[in-house]
Amino acid sequence: MKKTTILLSVLLLTTTGAHAYGPEDCYMGPGMMGWGHGMGWFMPVLMMAFLVLVIVGIVAIIHRALSRSARVKGGEHEDSALGILQRRYARGEIDKDEFEEKKKILEQ
Repeated sequence: MKKTTILLSVLLLTTTGAHAYGPEDCYMGPGMMGWGHGMGWFMPVLMMAFLVLVIVGIVAIIHRALSRSARVKGGEHEDSALGILQRRYARGEIDKDEFEEKKKILEQ
């Protein structure tokens, strides 16, 4: 909920300037750049879609980096041999003697 609120706030703040002027204030003459000619509504929609993709990409990169650092910070990396051995011992798949024996082998 909080991420959605922040994203919508940023989106609204970045797009409100485009609607501050009417077509008569922004008319640049004949051609594709005038409000009443050429691309019309397509270019602003395309720019908004690009902006949304950039924001979503940045948020995804940050989220992935934070979740990866939290996983590694929590102790052994989840795919390390010692981590797997610890999980097997915690689940009761191996007993204490077998755990200690394999741990010694891994630490050599």
